[in-house]
Amino acid sequence: MSRAGRRAERIVEAVDARLPALESGPLLRKAFPDHWSFLLGELALYSLLVLFLTGVWLTLFFTPEMREVVYTGPYVPLRGVRMSAAFDSTLHISFDVRGGLLMRQTHHWAALVFVAAIGLHLLRIFFTGAFRRPRELNWAIGLTLFVVSLAEGFAGYSLPDDLLSGTGLRIAQGIMTSIPVAGTYVSFLVFGGPYPAHDIVTRLYPVHILLLPGALIALVTVHLFLVFHLKHTQWRGPGHTVRNAVGKPFFPQFTAASGGLSIIVAGVLVLLAAIAQVNPVWNYGPYRPDQVSTGAQPDWYVGFLEGALRLTPAWETNVAGHTLMWNVLLPAIVLPGLLFAVLYAHPFVEQRITGEGRTERHFCDRPRERPVRTGLGVAGTVFYGVLLLAGGNDVIAQTFRVSVNALTWILRVALVVAPVLAFIVTRWLCRALTSAERGRLEEGVSTGEIRQSVTGGYESDHRPPESFRPGAPRRPLTAARTGTPSRTPREPGLPDR
Repeated sequence: MSRAGRRAERIVEAVDARLPALESGPLLRKAFPDHWSFLLGELALYSLLVLFLTGVWLTLFFTPEMREVVYTGPYVPLRGVRMSAAFDSTLHISFDVRGGLLMRQTHHWAALVFVAAIGLHLLRIFFTGAFRRPRELNWAIGLTLFVVSLAEGFAGYSLPDDLLSGTGLRIAQGIMTSIPVAGTYVSFLVFGGPYPAHDIVTRLYPVHILLLPGALIALVTVHLFLVFHLKHTQWRGPGHTVRNAVGKPFFPQFTAASGGLSIIVAGVLVLLAAIAQVNPVWNYGPYRPDQVSTGAQPDWYVGFLEGALRLTPAWETNVAGHTLMWNVLLPAIVLPGLLFAVLYAHPFVEQRITGEGRTERHFCDRPRERPVRTGLGVAGTVFYGVLLLAGGNDVIAQTFRVSVNALTWILRVALVVAPVLAFIVTRWLCRALTSAERGRLEEGVSTGEIRQSVTGGYESDHRPPESFRPGAPRRPLTAARTGTPSRTPREPGLPDR
């Protein structure tokens, strides 16, 4: 053995004496599916890593205080303006610290990509049925991750104390006060006094850098542990069974590919930060309670709440001396609560209705195989999309020169009608695609050749799907019909659609 080989052997033995390195063989050989749809979770993980790294850097320069200062920095339009120390330090990071603006924008872009990747990952799990037994708990953890990431994004968005983020905080304070009886107390507790008070940034700061990141790390850790324990779901295919997982081994193929993806994600986020401006707080100026930015819009992941607030009519009721603001309570508290309650309960409800709760499911469904579930998912996505459009109804009305009141009523009608139409059309398409596939399996695929029958009639020639490919041996159609068609392995109890 060479000197380098002996040295490597000694290093491995030294590590194994302190850590279970050689005992982790099964873990290193664990298979990971290599289909592109399984990369969405990794995109979220690596965006979160970029968020942590840039966030740690930003904490070194940010001042989480609301005491009033006078700006004396290099940005001339705001020089001499009174503002909070939080906004002043944000401008300092953007214009005085070397690389500060790049880090700020990388952090913001990483937050947008992180939430988007989690959302797409949840959609992939929903449409493929990867939330079924034994993965119901992991589905709940993923949803909780999404909720915590929304709260984390809003907290970070509010810290600079600019006019745009202050407007968002004012809306949040209105939502808090809409809670019957306890609303005023909740607002006082969060803001530290009558709005706008002087403690909100100081209180949001530890929530943003300690409490919510700690929750995210804990949830991601449990999520990854369950993924390793339960193994990945996989698509049906040759060699795929309910007892195995086909894909790249964790080491070295998957680690190499995943490591490369992490570098690509970080590089793309930095490139976006360098060429695509996001959240230019100096254009908005410091927050003042008597002002609001024209065309102010929240980040996309909370835009649906803004849209719900704009579409709900101005309903208020006085009960026992208390004013119930239904126009705020229903869209901002009741609606999101019902939405996430339905998502948490869906795996159990679906399994109860379909009777599949007693069998473990390790294969992914194609969306067309589950027309009702797919229709519900598309309807929910359309519902969210209408609310997101409504969050910018003023900008849309100004851009296309239409009445904002007329547009609001159009979106109200669309909020009710569009999801129903989306469900009906999606379910019909899924059933049509499934029926067409069943027809190809039973009748074969047309070869484009015409044959004349004994009676003088003409008919199209068909071949079995598995043999109708270049270079494949051609068999008579009758042989394909009398034989047993090849099928991919199915889970016990899965209906043959």
